[in-house]
Amino acid sequence: MNTIVVATGNKHKVQEIGEILGARGYHVIGAQEMGGMPDVVEDGLTFQDNATKKALETARALNCTVLADDSGLEVLALNGEPGVFSARYAGEGGNDGRNVRKLLDKMKGITDRRARFVCVMVVASPEGVIATSRGEVNGKIAQAPAGDGGFGYDPVFIPDGYDKTFGQLPQEVKNSLSHRANALKALEL
Repeated sequence: MNTIVVATGNKHKVQEIGEILGARGYHVIGAQEMGGMPDVVEDGLTFQDNATKKALETARALNCTVLADDSGLEVLALNGEPGVFSARYAGEGGNDGRNVRKLLDKMKGITDRRARFVCVMVVASPEGVIATSRGEVNGKIAQAPAGDGGFGYDPVFIPDGYDKTFGQLPQEVKNSLSHRANALKALEL
């Protein structure tokens, strides 16, 4: 079984990627298990910029090939917010509850609730980028959080074709259609 190191300190991402790639015969571990994540400043203007920076810096720090992603939520009526700032939308520290509350506060009175999750994956070795991919899933923002599954904005994101949020849907359903799943499907491993 091939092992893939994921360049993130987010245990939820490691678990989700592990569940998706486990079905393809991969064993997924987080950078923490390899000695820790370097302190990467995600100051890029795009998901591609941040994923590339994270992949390269982590691959060099750990001296191995790694998989990095940068992902977030883009809301049409908010001109793409929170976008690359999704994890720190309500301030540094990555508090999911505060981020969701800020989003719902900004969405008050807005009827066009279309949104999409975007994920860019980058595989890099210490020598450079090996592969990249992008995945998206379209949907809409719910009026209020529902469900306790997933993480981040999952309790307020309803994917197209469903009437439940990612927070309510079974994990295997989310893993079959999420932005991260679509990016991983497109990635040549």
